[in-house]
Amino acid sequence: MSDIPVIALTGYLGAGKTSLLNHVLRTPRARLGVIINDFGALNVDAGLVTGQIDEPASITGGCVCCLPDNGGLDEALTKLTDPRLDLDAIIVETSGLADPVAVAQLIRFSGVDGVRPGGIVDVIDATTHFDVVDRDARPPARYAAASLIVVNKMDQLPEGDRQPLLERLEQRVRERNPHAPVVGTIGARIDPALLYDLPGSDDELGQLSFRELLFDAPDEAHAHADDDHAHADAVTVTGSGCIDPGKILDLLENPPSGVYRVKGTIAVRYRSTVRPYVVHLVGPSIHVSTAPASATPNSLVAIGMDLDVEHVRAVLHDTLAPCDGNAPAGAIRRLQRYRRLSL
Repeated sequence: MSDIPVIALTGYLGAGKTSLLNHVLRTPRARLGVIINDFGALNVDAGLVTGQIDEPASITGGCVCCLPDNGGLDEALTKLTDPRLDLDAIIVETSGLADPVAVAQLIRFSGVDGVRPGGIVDVIDATTHFDVVDRDARPPARYAAASLIVVNKMDQLPEGDRQPLLERLEQRVRERNPHAPVVGTIGARIDPALLYDLPGSDDELGQLSFRELLFDAPDEAHAHADDDHAHADAVTVTGSGCIDPGKILDLLENPPSGVYRVKGTIAVRYRSTVRPYVVHLVGPSIHVSTAPASATPNSLVAIGMDLDVEHVRAVLHDTLAPCDGNAPAGAIRRLQRYRRLSL
């Protein structure tokens, strides 16, 4: 089983975290583990729980970011990584007072095998954010930790105020975070494809989910979980042979504008040995692991909002261009460094 993404869901009190979680849980056939804390009020309808949340885990001790080392997060993650559950993702729903920076560190340095960071989704209340959260001259540090910022309750603003607020917020976010997408929503409804691989993939790794992503062309897609939210764009490219690992790392470190997630498999030749790897990018988090022998490289999927599809496709094609002979030694060292950091 491949590593399970652990997604932190943060946001100030009343911003809409539970609305977002309920929306994601409605994804057909999704198998999600949910970790909450006793101070959080997780209003999940009973109908959504059945068949959607496997072994929900509750953490005692209040705010998840304040837990001691043995406070329960690792224990809960261990329970949810049981292969029998076969989860697509784990969502950590934090209290409104949780610090996204601390939450990110807890997940990043978890001692549990079989999980990887899946991003920090910070939900913002469009109607109160600049009165309650972002009130100082310097933008709040929480912007730096976020990999996706969801600006909720846009329908509660006058129509003429919506775009100016998004532009103002994005300017503030960019002072702390050059990459995190800022997405306006109603009812916190976002495309689940932005968060994790949708179920129903036909690939051997269980990583590249095309059930919702495949469109008319083999390398172009659009995610259609339902019609009541902003959809994610996706671009898929495949290749053959072995690639220059420096190019894939350049892509992961500096993805095209609008790309939020990158996932795929690659083959690298070094010292006459071909080694397959699985790569993931979620926001600023890069994860590299050794792929199973049955994996079929090379394939990459880029997912994001409002993508320049032709440009993204060209970048992916260039990344997967065959590399003659052995890969450069410096690129191999970069790749191995990311693989060690991902353990």
